[in-house]
Formats: sequence, structure tokens, C-alpha cells
Amino acid sequence: MPLNPLVDSRDVRFVLFEMLHAETLNRYDLYADFDREIFESTLGLAEQISVNRIHPANIAGDREKARFNPETGDVTAPAQYREAMKIFREAGFPGMIFEQELGGMGLPILISRAAFEYFFAGSIAFMTYMTLGMGAANLVKKFMPDSLKKIYLEKMVSGKWGGTMCLTEADAGSDVGALKTRAVKQPDGTYLITGQKIFITAGDNDLYENIIHPVLARIEGDPAGTRGISIFLVPKFIPESDGSIGERNDMVCSGIEHKMGLNGSATCTLNFGDNGRCVGYLMGEERQGMKIMFNMMNEARIDVALQGQAVSSAAYMHAVKYARGRIQGNDMLQKQGPSSKPVTIITHPDVRRMLLWMKTHVEAMRMLMSFTCLQMDLAHVEKGDAAAEAVALLDFLIPILKAGSTDNAWLITSEAIQIHGGYGYCSDYPVEQYARDSKILSIFEGTNGIQAMDLTMRKLLMNPDMYNYMVYKKRILETVAMAEGIADKKYIKAVSDGLGKIDVAVNFLNRKKGEGNFNHILSTAKPLLNAFTMLSYAWMHLWTLSIALPAMKKISGGKVGRDLEDLIKNDSEAAYYHGKILSSRFYLGSEFMKFFSIVDIITSEETALLESESIIFTGAPDE
Repeated sequence: MPLNPLVDSRDVRFVLFEMLHAETLNRYDLYADFDREIFESTLGLAEQISVNRIHPANIAGDREKARFNPETGDVTAPAQYREAMKIFREAGFPGMIFEQELGGMGLPILISRAAFEYFFAGSIAFMTYMTLGMGAANLVKKFMPDSLKKIYLEKMVSGKWGGTMCLTEADAGSDVGALKTRAVKQPDGTYLITGQKIFITAGDNDLYENIIHPVLARIEGDPAGTRGISIFLVPKFIPESDGSIGERNDMVCSGIEHKMGLNGSATCTLNFGDNGRCVGYLMGEERQGMKIMFNMMNEARIDVALQGQAVSSAAYMHAVKYARGRIQGNDMLQKQGPSSKPVTIITHPDVRRMLLWMKTHVEAMRMLMSFTCLQMDLAHVEKGDAAAEAVALLDFLIPILKAGSTDNAWLITSEAIQIHGGYGYCSDYPVEQYARDSKILSIFEGTNGIQAMDLTMRKLLMNPDMYNYMVYKKRILETVAMAEGIADKKYIKAVSDGLGKIDVAVNFLNRKKGEGNFNHILSTAKPLLNAFTMLSYAWMHLWTLSIALPAMKKISGGKVGRDLEDLIKNDSEAAYYHGKILSSRFYLGSEFMKFFSIVDIITSEETALLESESIIFTGAPDE
């Protein structure tokens, strides 16, 4: 398999077909028309489009940037995106997850998200225009009446029309309940929308014929807070009954943000109803806005996690390529003298340490992402306890996946710069852009602090009988049992001990809940999420050893020493499994040791943070 400069395609296949056996999804009626050959061809086409079309547009789009014309209110996407969009749309990828009767492909979510890793690795900025449109289309499918579905849905599934998510306001960011956007019902059943939304990704652009905005607003007279919020479909252009483009709605972009990264993606301020004529259509029922929006939000959080994974993969792959070719310094482990020659930097132990650290995290992200996406598929097709367990795992893993992948993306892209040295800090190589593009991922679609509170409170301590957590533990114990007799006992013990250790933290926080000490609980929510991220990665790596060790044994035929080294050098499959095993051993035997200290922090009873609320931090300006 040729080396992709962005994503390790061999590893994608390992996760899909050796760990998760994606091809067996066709045992369910929903996916009966698919087999591995179809999945492989889909992934191959995604890889080709990413490498040949999307990736080349990434740097150019970052330099050209999305542009705003204050005289007309128009937003122009980078020119390089248009051809990439055309190819992406013609291949049918906007409709990957939608039913074939709607014009989509009807693929399992597991396969669609594997394909999207290639696209995000090519360009997160470009793909923001695509994914938000898909999310908005899913809301239309679920919550709009048939009369409007006939007008909107086919065009959104085909990628002719785009979409957004309009939540944030100047005084209502993470606190959505403070929004001021207003909706007034009209005699014909429509609503007039008035307000302003900020930080709207892909809020306006020239890539689509029409843009459909799901907008959170409060119907006049409804209660304050989140319980009084409804959601409305607000089109940029109001379509005619036959689906053709009609008159411009009373909404306009009043500016775009100048950002650290994702410069090709237009982050817009949108004004609704400046002239009192912005028409919106209720989605679902009144005062169900937050519940409906979370249908899109949870998918968006998975997509953001996938963006973190993909940009990390791209940064790692570029770092490996650079380290293999950059000659600098002598081999410090060899005898020095006049005849010693400079070596490539991958020879140096510290560079190998950085690369292995990146590799082990990227692979863990990929495994956990794919496992989570499989739960989304199983929740749709299974019944009874199997469906309930899939839903429980999905709910529990989403905050871990989103925060873990995006926190680590910032660290991994930073290491990629470090490996490139001074060149990495310059725009000669793409890794500095990867770092700039990755930082927003831990902030939008719910900051990672919010993910921590969601995991700790809603998914754990307030969950009846902690069912989600029990299912999570059950699956880890299944992996521990599977590894018995295959993996080294010390790696099995590390995961088993980790599960016991996290139980100590959960029981400690349950006692704090009983005492009503929620300040302590919330102050340790982020360390708890970090611990769960590390435990989840350890779980994935132990699972890897259970598969990769027997596969390597079969290939090597018991070879050791120089014979084994020669096999690894000359056999790509042997090299792959050898690298996979080393990656998992490194995580379980080295990185995971940090987990135990994090849990000790959670249970330490240290109160300095709680006491800091009452002090004034000196040395900082008031404004």
C-alpha cells in the first residue's frame, strides 16, 4: 500500500477490518448491500480526492483566506476550494450517511467517518463547509414536515445547498440559555426571526446556491433559560414551491473574524431580521430547541474529534518524512572520529521518542474514534440490551473522544514543529499551519472544560446506577480477558490496575456528591476526563496487542535476532505489525504510567483551588 502523506492507510484497514470487522455489518438489513470491496473502494476514492484535490488547496486556501466585502455583505471562499468542492460533490460524498432513497450512499457511520479522516487530514478549513451542511441536512430529515423536506433535503444531501449551526451570541456563548434572538409567530405558521449570531462557521460563502441555517431563538413570551428555546430553519434564499431559488431572506453577514487558523473557513457574524422580514420555519416542536440541536451537536463533537485525529495524523506523517530525510549531527551511540558521518535525525533517540509518542497517540485516537462510530451504527441496527449498551457507550465516549483528541492535537502538532526545528516554525513546511488550525478544536462545539463537566456529572455521577460507566468497564474487562495468554502480563496488569484506580476516583467523587461538595467535583472534572482518556487509549492498545502479536508471530514463523530484523526490513506487513506492537508497548509501559498520578491528584483532597475563589489575583490589569 503506497504511503499516504497524511494518513496511514494500512492502519485504517487494521482498525476497520482486523479490530472491528466492519465488513460484518452487512448482516444487518440496513447495510445488507455492502461488503468489504465496496468499503475499500470508498476509502480508496476518499484517499485519492484528499491527496490530489483537497490537500493541495489547504496551504493556498490558508494564504488566500475567506474574504468579506463590506459593501455587498458577500463572503468569498478561497478560489482553490471550488474545484475541490466540485470533485467532492460529484463523488457523492456529501450524502455518505444518508439513505439511498434520499440520493445518498447509505454507508455505515463507521466507514463514512474513516473516509472523512482522509478529508480532514487534507484540509479542516475546506471541510467545515461540507460537514456543517451534512449536519443541518440531518436535522431537516428528522424534524421538518414532509412538505419542506421535499424542497430542501435532496439539494442538501447532494451538496448543492449548504448549512450551518447558529447558536452563539455575544452574551450567550457556552451559556446558550442567555440568548436574545427572538421569534414571533405569523398567521401563516412561519416566524419572524430577529437577532444576531456570532462565530458561525461557514455562515456565508459562494460555494453553495443556498445556505440553510438552523437558528436557536426564543419565541415571544416563552420562559427564560434553555427550557424556553426553540429552533428554526432559516434559509439564505427562500425557495419557491418547486425548489428553485426565490427571494433573498432578510439576513446578512455583517463581518467575518480574523483568526489564528482555519483562515479559509469563513467565521461569520450573521444579522437576522434587520428589516423585520426574516422568515423562519419551526423545526420540531416549540421549546424543544436544545434537545433538537443536540442531535446535531453530538455528531458535530464527533466530527471535531475526528478533525483533531486527522490533523494529528497529517502532522505525524509529515514529521516522519522530515526526520527520515533531514541530516543533522552524528550518531551519538557510535564511535566518534574523523570518519564518522552525519546521520538523519530519526537516528537520534530523542527524535524517535517524539515520533513514537505521536504515533501511539494518533493510533489510539483512530481506534477509539472507530469504536465509537461503530456504536452509532449498532445503536441504529441492534435491539434490546445490545442497542442499550451501544447508546450507553456512545454517550460516555463522546466527551472523552472530543476532548482527548483535540487536546492531544495541539500537543502533537507542536511536537511536529519541534521535529522540524526552525523550519517547522516557518511556513516552508505545513506543520505550523496544522498547529494554528488545531487550536480551535478544543474550544468550539463545547469547550473541553464543558466536556469534562458533561462526563463527570451527566454521564457518570448523575447517571442512574452509573449504567454508562458499567458498560464501559465491561468492555475493558472483555479486552483484558482476550489479552490473557497473548500479551505480556505487565501490560494486562497495567490496564487492569488502571480500571481499579479509576474506580477509586469515581467512588471518591460519589462521596463528595453525597456530601454536597460539588465545588470539589467540578474542580477535578478535567483531570478526571484526562484520566479516562488515558485509560481508553490503554484499552485500545491492549486490544491491539491481542491482534498484532499473533499476526506477527504467524508472519515471522518464530524468527528472532538478525533473521527477524531482515524480515522487518523486507516485508511491509512484518514492519507494520512490528511497529504496531512497539507503539502499544510504549503506551502501556511508559505513557500510561502517568495516568496513576492524575488519579492521585483527583483524590488528593488538596483545597488550594477551591480557596482561590476568595482571593484577588494581583499583578493583572483590571482591563
